[in-house]
Amino acid sequence: MLAPLLTLAAIAAAMLLPMIAIGGVLLVPAAALLFATVFAAVHHAETIAHRLGDPYGAILLAVAVTVIEVALIVSILLNAPPGTSEIARDTVFAAIMIVLNGIVGLCLLIGGLRFREQEFQPRGATGALAVLGTVVVLTLVLPNYTLAVPGPVYAPPQLLFVAVVSLALYGLFLFVQMVRHQDHFRDGDPAIAAGAGHDASVTGGWWTMTVALVMLLLALLAVIGMAETLAPAVEHAVARAGLPAALVGVTIAMTVLLPEGTAAVRAAWGNRLQTSLNLALGSALASICLTIPVVALMSLALHQPLTLGLEAEHMVLLVLSLFMATLSLAMGRTTILQGGVHLVIFGAFLVLSAIP
Repeated sequence: MLAPLLTLAAIAAAMLLPMIAIGGVLLVPAAALLFATVFAAVHHAETIAHRLGDPYGAILLAVAVTVIEVALIVSILLNAPPGTSEIARDTVFAAIMIVLNGIVGLCLLIGGLRFREQEFQPRGATGALAVLGTVVVLTLVLPNYTLAVPGPVYAPPQLLFVAVVSLALYGLFLFVQMVRHQDHFRDGDPAIAAGAGHDASVTGGWWTMTVALVMLLLALLAVIGMAETLAPAVEHAVARAGLPAALVGVTIAMTVLLPEGTAAVRAAWGNRLQTSLNLALGSALASICLTIPVVALMSLALHQPLTLGLEAEHMVLLVLSLFMATLSLAMGRTTILQGGVHLVIFGAFLVLSAIP
């Protein structure tokens, strides 16, 4: 409980007292506070997930992180000069690649190394991938091939349609996950399902869950705020190293996704791969299905063009990621091989981000 409060206090001091700029010798303690807050967020998320059960805990964490991510993107867009409307596209694409290859690949590799093979419900995973693939192609690929407006942008009616169908598909997915087919997103092994979440540190009643919910929101706000505060220092370091400025967005996206990523890896370590996939795929869905509609509506209200179409090399990586994720998660069993393949794709994404 102390880590998020200390981080928020450090952010407030940096905002109110410009002479206390987080950088130089203060960069190391600021980074330590950031990681401590990340693990605090994971602890509070697990407390809530234990009380609510799957898949509600995973949904709560995914939506909470995405809402704050949307707020951060909107604030950057409002303060950015004209002609820099790629921030939403780059952030969403980075989040999807990190989740689909980095987090999922690490979970599959760790689970395979420890348990040889892990099982999960393929119907839930393939359903999530079907929604994710549809929305991703509509939002990040198709704008490159429309004719109503030149360039990788949608005409206003097209943009409105994509925003509406993104929200509709996400709502339909949540209905299937939470109401109609809950069993598709729960662990099929009764022994694993019964043993999941019996850590004494995450037990408690409704009062404990309420406190955990408040602290989770504070921790997520602190993570995003500290990431934004550290962004100038990271940007300066990237510039001094001669790397592309887009790498800053990748770094911030990684920091934002640390709570979910850490929770997913811990679930895979405990042989709860279903929980890992619920967290990973749920966060990717929430990221694109909630971020794009909000940014699209803001773009329409401000009459500001919104660049959505990816560049050619990024489209290749995106299609490859969706194809390999479908192959990896279609059978309901995974080994270290699938994890290694996804991590190789994630490495290619990082290399192309640093060396376009």
